[in-house]
Amino acid sequence: MTEIRKYLESKKEEMIAFLGELIAVRSVEGTPTADCPFGEKSAEALEIMLKKCSDYGFSVENVDNYAGSADLNTFEPALGILSHLDVVPEGSGWTSDPYALKRENGILTGRGTIDDKGPAVASVFAMRALKELNIPLKKGVRLIFGTNEENGGNDIEHYCEKHKLPPMVFTPDGEYPVINGEKGMLRIYFSAENSEKMTIKAGEVINAVPMSCAVETESEMKLYEGKSAHASTPEKGENAITKFLADYVGNSTVLRNLSKIFQHGDVEGKAIFGDISADFTCVISLLNTVEKLNKSRIEGAVDVRFPFGRTKAEVSEIICKKLENAGVTVDKCMGVEPHYTDENSEFVQSLNRVYERITGKKGSCITIGGGTYVHEIEGGVAFGAEYEGGSGNMHGADEFITEESLLLNAEIMAEAIKEICG
Repeated sequence: MTEIRKYLESKKEEMIAFLGELIAVRSVEGTPTADCPFGEKSAEALEIMLKKCSDYGFSVENVDNYAGSADLNTFEPALGILSHLDVVPEGSGWTSDPYALKRENGILTGRGTIDDKGPAVASVFAMRALKELNIPLKKGVRLIFGTNEENGGNDIEHYCEKHKLPPMVFTPDGEYPVINGEKGMLRIYFSAENSEKMTIKAGEVINAVPMSCAVETESEMKLYEGKSAHASTPEKGENAITKFLADYVGNSTVLRNLSKIFQHGDVEGKAIFGDISADFTCVISLLNTVEKLNKSRIEGAVDVRFPFGRTKAEVSEIICKKLENAGVTVDKCMGVEPHYTDENSEFVQSLNRVYERITGKKGSCITIGGGTYVHEIEGGVAFGAEYEGGSGNMHGADEFITEESLLLNAEIMAEAIKEICG
């Protein structure tokens, strides 16, 4: 056992208690105020994190409650470790309180344990281990904590207006070994007149497969149940909205048309993208009726992930035309191109060396459908926090991280800092 691992073992109870403090804050995006751009709870989570980092002897900065940072030393930061303190809504299906950390048989359950509060805590204790063990470094390292990753990344955009990011950045917002490629992403919001006396409520966030769809008419109330999953891996879930659309026999032309292009079980969007749909994912993730100016409207949203070789302009033109032909108005269509960092760079190779040394497993580079926190950061990669083939129920009910995973993530991050900045 290395001295870093011994140190982390001695701090395990403190790590878990700190994680519990953060989990207790429901840092879902809230109503913005003059001082809290993403709501008071996101700002509260950031305040707790920066106070703890200050107590541990790091130099901290709060950047207008958009994001914050903690520096280990006075050197110019060469490495940045980027994590986020906001979370997606809890949804349903939990077997325990999402905002009270449950500890049982080595498993820590709560919203944010794997995405991304657990990894954020691990990064803090990685840096604390290096500081308190007096391990010498020749370069600077900075932890950066955001508060809007789940809803657009405006936190880091604002941070970058005030500060330059370190030349090397990784985020523990993905999986091991190293994620150096990410698919492009589109988020499309649409609306249409609701021509029926019907209310629909389905979906919590745009980047998750909806697990329930409640539909009420004058004669009945019906609940369609599915299974939640991250929108980048819709095959792991079951879409409650498409289940409803497949069952729909009413008079709404819009809903009938939507049922044709969002077919139940079609997770690649074949009905929309046809022959080019290979390696696509396409999820209708929100569908709700709302009252506006005394008129009922249907509002929906779609999450699309597309591979290298396709462009945002090409993909958006196809799906927006399909939606308009279905009789809806496309209110907003935004997205990012695919992201790639050279796997042969010394930065990436350093991370893979650390992974191999600590885990005994072969390091490698992978491409994913999910968009991590570094998607728009040139040269950025994801490094952890989930392990190959592992699951933490990210964005789902009973999200978790194991105690061993929490410790191992901290150990790997500490060793990565040593490798790159030592």
